Amino acid sequence: MSDDQNPAPAATQPLLRPVRLGALTLPNRVVMAPMTRSRADNEELAPTALHATYYAQRSGAGLIVSEGTWVNRDAVGYINVPGIYTDAQTAGWAEVTEAVHAAGGRIVSQLGHAGAASHPDHHDGRLPAGPSAINPQEMAFTPDGPKDTPTPRALSGAEIAATIRAYREAAANALRAGFDGLEIHAQVSHLVAQFLNPRLNQRTDAYGGSSEKRAQFLLDLVDAVSGVWGSDRVGIKLSPYWSGGPAFTADDEALAEYDQLLKRLNDGNLAYLHLLGPEPGADTDDTFTAFARYRAHYQGAVIANLGFTQATGNELLERGLADAVSFGAPFIANPDLVDRFAYGHPLATGDRDTYYAGGAKGYTDYPAVTGSR
Repeated sequence: MSDDQNPAPAATQPLLRPVRLGALTLPNRVVMAPMTRSRADNEELAPTALHATYYAQRSGAGLIVSEGTWVNRDAVGYINVPGIYTDAQTAGWAEVTEAVHAAGGRIVSQLGHAGAASHPDHHDGRLPAGPSAINPQEMAFTPDGPKDTPTPRALSGAEIAATIRAYREAAANALRAGFDGLEIHAQVSHLVAQFLNPRLNQRTDAYGGSSEKRAQFLLDLVDAVSGVWGSDRVGIKLSPYWSGGPAFTADDEALAEYDQLLKRLNDGNLAYLHLLGPEPGADTDDTFTAFARYRAHYQGAVIANLGFTQATGNELLERGLADAVSFGAPFIANPDLVDRFAYGHPLATGDRDTYYAGGAKGYTDYPAVTGSR
């Protein structure tokens, strides 16, 4: 069937309509979610020409969020994930953003820190650090394979201040690299989520002891990076319904604390909140109930994430429960995902064995459907 016989239904599909998120103007509402792909297999942990090709291939997304990117050496918690704290890394990311922009896309840098969800193998034998000396009981992926996390050191007040400075410096590097904005990685089991979690944060200083104080680290990070970018180019990714290991449980108390955090973030003039819904099949609220709950507390722009299909993404937007929808795994095997949505082409399935394998196979070799444009 020719394109004339099968035109893109832009007027009827909410996913294909433009939207403005803070200072970011998107031609469609299909966001590429951040995904660790472990292709920075070099001593510098710098992105390469392969990364530039990969992201440019997916520039049809309304917005690309980069893989979570380490803000300093102490942030590392996973093998072959790039950083943005050295000149070499920043130069590598500049090649990525140039390629994405040349292809007509937009890309923001996701800044992350594993905190206690790491292992001494990543730190020359030193213990990783978290908000308190409490083992998150997670799995760290090291050069020698998966290993259980140890009990971490508790960050000192001076180390917290240094970490906040590292985020600010990483934000400045992202600006220098040509990104269009920033996203703070505050989800799943990494450092910011550890600070928000009362099981892992038992501090008695300005960063612990109450839900308001546990949120202070995130708020300080927002202030630090907004000083570089302006808050209307800063997003935050949060996962209130995350249940990973014994430390993270989406119980009523945890969800209520996130409700209050979302209310506090209303005053931040952020570009967006990138929010995970419940895992499909989880014994919690269903996806639409979860995003209705978020909407009740946060009046700014929302990007919805986790397990959406074209149909459920369109339905969520039609209901007004989010402003855009992010897709992770579908973008792996479908670099032209937006065109496939527009023209009704079936989606290809990714090869899971190559998700973190390194090299071009299963990374840049997935074809686009011909004749979509």
